[in-house]
Amino acid sequence: MPEPRAGGPTLPSAMAPDPVLVAAAAMVFVPDLAAPRLDAESAHHLVDVLRLRAGELVVAADGSGSWVPCRMTVAGVKGDARGRDLAAILELDGSVTVTPEARPHLTVAFAPVKGDRPEWVVQKLSELGVDRIVPITTRRSVVHWEGDRAVRVLERLSRVAREASSQCRRTRLPEIGPISSLDGLTGPGGAPPSLAHPGGPPPTLDHPVIAIGPEGGWDGDELAGGMPTVGLGPTVLRAETAAIAAATLLCGLRSVLIAPCITTLRGRN
Repeated sequence: MPEPRAGGPTLPSAMAPDPVLVAAAAMVFVPDLAAPRLDAESAHHLVDVLRLRAGELVVAADGSGSWVPCRMTVAGVKGDARGRDLAAILELDGSVTVTPEARPHLTVAFAPVKGDRPEWVVQKLSELGVDRIVPITTRRSVVHWEGDRAVRVLERLSRVAREASSQCRRTRLPEIGPISSLDGLTGPGGAPPSLAHPGGPPPTLDHPVIAIGPEGGWDGDELAGGMPTVGLGPTVLRAETAAIAAATLLCGLRSVLIAPCITTLRGRN
């Protein structure tokens, strides 16, 4: 693997990605940064869909925070990805950078609703920066994913998270699933999750795991089970909106926490 930049990884602003990530025409995920071989789907996207020109900047990331700038070696023409050497479409154009891992890790769990809204939720949670996204089953759940269907759905949600991460230049892929019961969902040190429920106190980073109930809300026994509750504002939100609100609040709190730390570290250089 190429060596990280001299002096160690660069600490980015808490509110903005690295300028190279912003400037890139696209970002793709590859298994080996030393030899960035594209899969067929990524090659099709760069060459046939985006039709990038030879020499354009593309970032290759490994999904665990490491990434490297590359250049396109071919000019995109519709249908041109077929038959090409997938290992030769990108060439390295710099050294590896490691995006610092944000702490604490944030988890948003949600009870899936009907239609394609679960995919939309995963897409938006990925863009916002949630680290773990967990579909859960609750007493009032209407949608149940089991057996082969559960496997297919989780694969699809993982693809959605990957595509969203590429679009928003997120170099660390979120963890998706597995499908859990509310009792099986835990936070740091085995702490219980917080249940999103009207009237609860505001979210805090002391409880970085928030569970969103189904459209019918939490069952009385679930609310009486000893888990803390958090409120997400003065209105009653749709289930999918509540998931986005929880993620926005948690990620915003974490950004405020990270910013002074980065300022301090920069002042020591």
